[in-house]
Amino acid sequence: MAIHERAGTLALQSDLVNIPKLMSYYYRMIPNVADVQQKVTFGTSGHRGSAFKSSFNQNHIWAITQAVVDYRQSANITGPMIVGYDTHALSYAAFMSVVEVLTANQVKVLIQANDGFTPTPVVSQAIICANASAKGSAHLTDGLIITPSHNPPEDGGIKYNPPHGGPAEGAITKIIEDKANAYLTQQLSGVKKVNFGAALASGWVQEVDFIAPYVDSLADVIDFEAIRKANLRLGVDPLGGSGIYYWQHIARKYDLDITLVNEKVDPTFSFMTLDKDGKIRMDCSSPYAMAGLLAHSENYDLCVGNDPDYDRHGIVCPGFGLMNPNHYLAVAIDYLISHRPQWSEKLSIGKTLVSSAMIDRVCASLNRTCLEVPVGFKWFVDGLANNTIAFGGEESAGAAFLKRDGSTWCTDKDGFILALLALEITAVTGKTPAQRYQELTAQFGESFYTRIDSPISLKKKAKFELLNRDSFTDTVLAGEPITAILSHAPGNNAAIGGIKVTTENGWFAARPSGTEALFKIYAESFISQQHLDNIIIQAQQMIDNALKG
Repeated sequence: MAIHERAGTLALQSDLVNIPKLMSYYYRMIPNVADVQQKVTFGTSGHRGSAFKSSFNQNHIWAITQAVVDYRQSANITGPMIVGYDTHALSYAAFMSVVEVLTANQVKVLIQANDGFTPTPVVSQAIICANASAKGSAHLTDGLIITPSHNPPEDGGIKYNPPHGGPAEGAITKIIEDKANAYLTQQLSGVKKVNFGAALASGWVQEVDFIAPYVDSLADVIDFEAIRKANLRLGVDPLGGSGIYYWQHIARKYDLDITLVNEKVDPTFSFMTLDKDGKIRMDCSSPYAMAGLLAHSENYDLCVGNDPDYDRHGIVCPGFGLMNPNHYLAVAIDYLISHRPQWSEKLSIGKTLVSSAMIDRVCASLNRTCLEVPVGFKWFVDGLANNTIAFGGEESAGAAFLKRDGSTWCTDKDGFILALLALEITAVTGKTPAQRYQELTAQFGESFYTRIDSPISLKKKAKFELLNRDSFTDTVLAGEPITAILSHAPGNNAAIGGIKVTTENGWFAARPSGTEALFKIYAESFISQQHLDNIIIQAQQMIDNALKG
C-alpha cells in the first residue's frame, strides 16, 4: 500500500470530521437492513460502523442492547451491567441509547462517576472482581463497552463482555447479531426504551468509581517497587483516549515520574498526525499515527501510547522509535517467563497464528508450550480465566497476562499493563524492550515480517473458508520444503477461516477481510527481506490457484 504524502503530519482543518453533522446522522438516519452494509455485524471486536454510512446509529444501538438483554435473560444473567465508553464522538450518544434500553428492561447499570470514560481493560477487570465471589450464582455481572477502538473519529462501536469478562464468543455474538437485525427489520417492535432523563431518574443507574480499584490492584500485576527504585521517566500520549485520567492516579499511587505529553480530549482528534493512508486513526502500533509521541522519545527513558479504549499498546524506546508489536510481544513473554517465579511451568503462552514465530522460538528455549490460535482475543479468554494461559497476545498490539501470583487479572486486552511492563523490564534488566529484542535476534535470528492486503472478488472470498490441505499441490515455499498447511489452528483446532503454510524458516497466512473485498496475507522470514518478498509472491499465486476451482 502506498504511503500517503501527508502521513505522519499533523491533521489539518480539512481532515476533521463535522461533529454536529455526525451526531445529526446518528439520531436521524434509519438503517436499511436489506443492505448488508447497514446491518448489525459482530466481528472479532463487536459491531462497528459510522453514522454517515447508516451503519452505526441510534436504531442499531437500541436493537443491539435489547438483543443483549434478551440473551442475558436466556442465560439467566441477573446481575448488574457495567457500561463503559471511550472518547469517540458517537460513544456518548450510544451510551445514552444503551442506558435508555437497559433501564426500561430494569437492568441495573453501573457507570463511571461524573460522566467519566471507562477503558476496556477496566471493565473486564471489574467484571472479574465482581464475579469472583458470585461463583455458582446467577446474579453475575457483565458489560457493554462502547468503542470502535483505534478507528477514525467518525466511527462508532459496541462490544459485549459476558460474565467471564472477555470478548463474547462467536456463538453469543451470533445470537445478539441475529436478534438485533430482527428488531431492525420489524421497526424496533419489541424494543423497550425510556427517555434518557427518565432512565437516570429511574433508580436503575448507579455511579461508581472504577479508577481507584483498578489502579490500586495494578501492584498485583506489575513490580512498581523496581520501577520506583530505577527512577525512570515515562512519557505518555493517551492519544485522547479513555485512559487519560488514569495516569495521574497511577503516578500518585506508586510515586512514579509520569508526564502526559498530550492532555487533549477532542472528538475530532485534531491533535493526531495522519496514518499511512492519510486518515486520522488512533493506532498506537503505527509510526505515522504515533509521530507526535515519537518527537518526545529522546526526552524520556521510555514513552508509551494507547488507543482510545486502551486495549492496545505502543512502546517507544529512545534511539529506536516505535517497536514493532510482534517484537514487543516476544520481549514481554521472554521477560515474564523469567521473572514471574510464582507462575507454574505448566502455564501455556498464547499467540494468534499470524503473530511472529519469534514467540515460538522464545517459548521453546524456555521449555514452555506455545498455544497458537486463530485471530481474535476471544480464544484466550478461557485460558486466562482458568489460569492455564499465562499470556495471550495478538500481532495487532493487544495482550494481557496473569497476576504475579498466577491468578487472573483480566480476560480482555489491557494496554495499561503492557505499557507498565515495558517500564518494569527497563527497570529490572537495565535495558529497554528494544535493546532486549536486539538480544533476542542475536540468539534466535532476525525476523522479517509484513502484512499486505490483496483485492479479491466476492465469489472467491466466499470460498476462503473451504480451503484446506487438499486445496494446494505445492511442496516448496520460497525454496524451502513446506512443513505444514493448516486450515485449523494447532493450539485449539479451531477453524482459521483461511490457511497457513509453514516452512522451517518462514510462513504465510491468508484470511479474508470481514468487511471488504480483499484478503490479508501475513508473512514472515527468518532468512532475509528477499526471502520474505518471495514468500509473498508465491503466497498470492497459491491462493489464486486454490480459489480458481
